Amino acid sequence: MVEIKGLEKFGPKDFPGYISSTIFVGGCNFKCPYCHNSELVLRAASLPSFPLDYFISFLDSRKGWLEGICVTGGEPLLHEDLEVLLSIIKDRNLLVKVDTNGSFPFRLEKLIDKGLVDSVAMDIKNSWEKYEQTAGVKVKISDIKKSIDIIRNSGLDYIFRTTVVPGLVEEEDIRKIGLMLKGSKIFQLQQFMPNNTLDKLYRKKKPYSSQEIKALAKVAQTYFEQVKIEGI
Repeated sequence: MVEIKGLEKFGPKDFPGYISSTIFVGGCNFKCPYCHNSELVLRAASLPSFPLDYFISFLDSRKGWLEGICVTGGEPLLHEDLEVLLSIIKDRNLLVKVDTNGSFPFRLEKLIDKGLVDSVAMDIKNSWEKYEQTAGVKVKISDIKKSIDIIRNSGLDYIFRTTVVPGLVEEEDIRKIGLMLKGSKIFQLQQFMPNNTLDKLYRKKKPYSSQEIKALAKVAQTYFEQVKIEGI
């Protein structure tokens, strides 16, 4: 059974529009150097897990007012048995939002087809030519493209988002991402946070200023129905 490594009892930013909680699962197949959940990526097995019966009690004790659960990580779809956890949530008539890096398109499609997902947030790491550099590993780009297509054709609420890291994601990359995703509903620029990063060198990197991020958002607006900024 996929293990829950963290539980945020009230996470309004993670599932906008709903009274929601967020659960964190361990493990990730990407090694993004700027990732600020480095323990979940590198040392998930050594972190304590929330017992399943505790999580079920948590859900049941909030019946009637809790509306949804955001499932994040790490990379939730890394776990083949994620379906079991999502079924427990959906059995309680709660909405499910899944955060993913898009590298497991067929697992994502299966969960959507089974009605276990209501909303998806997919991280778009960078322009295609800089994808592997940003993800920190070899990436099967065809899987990323497949996930994008699945999400856009799913009929679900969705958002694509990119963490804007100076030196990695620049203005020209935002243009290229815009072309990659042109016509998608919502794109979100996320501020880079130099805290507890997987690569310690990134803890010394200065984030873009709010003015610089707003300028990047203006570039992105050409390609999307709506552009959001998170973290400034």
